[in-house]
Amino acid sequence: MKEILKIVEAHKDYVINLRREFHEHPELGLQEFWTAARIEKELDAFGIEHERIGETGVFGKIYGGKGAGKVIVLRADIDALAIQETNPVAYASKIEGRMHACGHDAHNACLLTAAKILQDNKHLFCGEVRLCFQQAEEIGAGAKQFIAANILDGAGRVFGFHIAPDIDSGVIGVKKGINNASVDHFKIHVKGRAAHVSTPHKGVDALYISSQIVVALQALVSRRTSPIEPLIIGVGLLEAGTAYNIVAENGVLEGTVRACSHGTRAQAKADITRLAADIAQIYGGKADIAWTDFTSPLINDAAVCDEVVDLITRHWGKEFVTTARELSLGGDDIAEFLLKVPGAYAFLGTGNDQNAHTRLPAHNGGFDIDEEALPKGVGLHVLYALEWLENT
Repeated sequence: MKEILKIVEAHKDYVINLRREFHEHPELGLQEFWTAARIEKELDAFGIEHERIGETGVFGKIYGGKGAGKVIVLRADIDALAIQETNPVAYASKIEGRMHACGHDAHNACLLTAAKILQDNKHLFCGEVRLCFQQAEEIGAGAKQFIAANILDGAGRVFGFHIAPDIDSGVIGVKKGINNASVDHFKIHVKGRAAHVSTPHKGVDALYISSQIVVALQALVSRRTSPIEPLIIGVGLLEAGTAYNIVAENGVLEGTVRACSHGTRAQAKADITRLAADIAQIYGGKADIAWTDFTSPLINDAAVCDEVVDLITRHWGKEFVTTARELSLGGDDIAEFLLKVPGAYAFLGTGNDQNAHTRLPAHNGGFDIDEEALPKGVGLHVLYALEWLENT
């Protein structure tokens, strides 16, 4: 494995340049056509077979030269965000209003580089490495397409990682159990009846009903959920009415639910649906709710985490691993993979106090990473795949 780590380090310039190229060409979820084609170009050069999953996901396979064996799935997300980049770097986004502000460019580049190294060294292992360059993570639409395509069938492990500006560059966070919350979106349409404000009894005030729903939703957190169980019900949009002197006929609310267990997630969704309908009915209106499920809670398998921590400790040292990363109420749809196959999602530290941009949170226009950490990301994929495929 020492020789493999030397090979990983020898690809440092390659992975950095690849990451910068992806950074310059960000594309939103389900629109990653240039990105997918660029991935396929590299896979063709490596001699790795591949196919499209949906229109913009890319799935590749590497077969070990030592014969049949176990199957491992390595995953990276590839989509960007609708954010204007404000960081004046040479490799800044070339697309107005679009930016890789969440590190998906780095994830993509690391997995592609790992694919090259694994393909070049396939004589070292038996079994199969499946590569998932997954589209649309930011909108919770990509993992579902890969699962529907049965790419997890027969797999024994799933592994991936996300960059982390809150962790020092090169340090890797691996935490057992819950790491990220579920993410669900709701849109509530409130139907009332218009009237002049001087005769409110002749109308049904959709604005008032909508306001009551917003306030009442917070009681579901404080009175329907355990105080030690994290839950967020947030309303980010409320629109109602057409004029100051008209009782509003329609109202629209949009929000999100973040939960840290399957039970709390299901209860919150049922409670919100019932609450909206009941409040509207009390005041003579009607409320219809539409749900979009983005992702389940992200729960790491304890045994897989032990395997990854052991790997990091042996190859880089115990100072390069932390198991105490704070729970995040942001989501990641690799959670859907982890519901099907034992796996772990790690967090690669990319924060460097010498560059303030690398400490900014994701989804910020000034966001950047310390690229010195990228070989660690490549090494994580390569070493974990090689060791797991060889160990029975």
